[in-house]
Amino acid sequence: MRDVTGLFAVVLVVLQGRGAAVQPDGVYCLENQCCTLFRDPSEFTTAQNQCRDTNGNLMTVRSSVSRDILSILLANLTGRYWIGLHRPAGCPDAAAELRGYQWVTKDSLSDFSNWAPTFDSSCSSPRCVSVSGEENLQWNQESCDAQPSGFLCEYVFDDGCSGLEAAGGESVTYVTPMGFGGVDLLSLPPGSEAIRMPAETKYVCFSQQWLRAPWTCEILDGGCEYKCATDPNNVPSCYCPQGQTINLSNKVTCEDATDEPCARLRCDHACYESDGSYKCMCDHGFKLAPDGRSCVDFNDCTDERQCPGENFMCVNTVGGFQCVCRSGFRMTGGVCVDEDECVSAPCEHTCINTPGGYNCSCYDGYRLDPKSPNKCKLFCGMKECPAECDPNDQYQCYCPDGYISEERQDHVVCIDMDECAYQYCEQKCKNTFGGYVCACLAGYTLVDEYMCVKNEDEDGEGSGETTAPSTTPTTPHPTPHVTHAGPTRRPSAVSPGGLAGIIVCTTFFIVLAVFLAHHIFCSSRRKLESAAALKAPEGEAHCLQPVPGDTC
Repeated sequence: MRDVTGLFAVVLVVLQGRGAAVQPDGVYCLENQCCTLFRDPSEFTTAQNQCRDTNGNLMTVRSSVSRDILSILLANLTGRYWIGLHRPAGCPDAAAELRGYQWVTKDSLSDFSNWAPTFDSSCSSPRCVSVSGEENLQWNQESCDAQPSGFLCEYVFDDGCSGLEAAGGESVTYVTPMGFGGVDLLSLPPGSEAIRMPAETKYVCFSQQWLRAPWTCEILDGGCEYKCATDPNNVPSCYCPQGQTINLSNKVTCEDATDEPCARLRCDHACYESDGSYKCMCDHGFKLAPDGRSCVDFNDCTDERQCPGENFMCVNTVGGFQCVCRSGFRMTGGVCVDEDECVSAPCEHTCINTPGGYNCSCYDGYRLDPKSPNKCKLFCGMKECPAECDPNDQYQCYCPDGYISEERQDHVVCIDMDECAYQYCEQKCKNTFGGYVCACLAGYTLVDEYMCVKNEDEDGEGSGETTAPSTTPTTPHPTPHVTHAGPTRRPSAVSPGGLAGIIVCTTFFIVLAVFLAHHIFCSSRRKLESAAALKAPEGEAHCLQPVPGDTC
């Protein structure tokens, strides 16, 4: 059978969304394009997205031929319909043919224009364009938020097929990969199906030719009514469920069976005739087991032709496969587009979007946390660095891990701490900026980044030292409270000499206070004694008179 690798690339991904496609109210195909009409009131952006969902865009009326197609689709219809002409930015340019507008395909190429005489050239004029059969298909400016009667889509393709000729008493019905179809289509895109009635013969469009079913099982199950299978020579054929057999005329439909050779063979799936006898075969996605009748799944994704689109990946399923977008991409209009993960702000500082992913970066003075690559931690890399202080609270300062804060005259700095002074390492220790590295003597092996275990094959003589990786290891023992990732209070500015002076002054004032209290107490006592003498009895007062030879 002819190679259909090109057919894979054209239709496999497009066909995934065929079942969900909204059916148009009108279709016309000519040469290398199909145009569809949707009578669905929508805003301009919504209409464009609906066209993109089936790998198309709003219709571009670039030529008189396109205008004729427009006239056919809008015949006898009222209302306005969006076309793919808009003004993304700026003001209209009356001197230009498209007057400052452009097609949704982001170009201004056109051999035709049909602006309404009421064209508004002001900067505040509407930015989108609609047409109406009632107004001679003139291009009318309209607000992009408006909801006219509907919109028109177009689909451009290469290597299409002309419509099949139908003999007397025959008819041909078409279905395109975009989900729409009809009976009077003059040109069909690759991957379109045709069914000739009443024989029910099926065809698929491939490279400007119609291939009769059954074609390769990878595409629409070979065109089979029930299922498609391949024989050992990879020749596809259709088969039917139990009790039915394949129609020998069209080779795709099923009919009631009078003889069931596959039932006698007890085939899991189907059978085929070979040299006058029958043999079992399996559905696409399965292979025949050694017993000659059972079918087992095999990995379809081993075929590199599966999911050929950019940024697609193949996922094997039982009896088949699925084409999905790689991580960091999402499906839009049948293609995988990069998803901007930075919209969800996954990084603590700065996020840089990349194809299929993103990268986090940090502000100056920080670096990515190895344990949490989307977070940032303070970093110095030198013996000392300025501390990171809260501008609203001068006492809230932060230092990187492995650093301690020190107050200077007008600022606070972070100074590297010598962890080796705490004897974290069992034998040898080397201090580094923000950390330390343990090492062992010759004949020993470093274990858990801090312990040294004697080598069993060594007698004390070794070939050299063993050191831990030059990164900050996890400390195996409890460490003093120096967690500087959080706020750090400024150290006291009082020196030992100042502290001694304070003690001396305090003692002096205490002694002085005791002396003053004692002095006040004694003075009060003398005053009390004097007052008591003045109040002595009157008789005793006479003894105050000077009498010779007498005393008081």
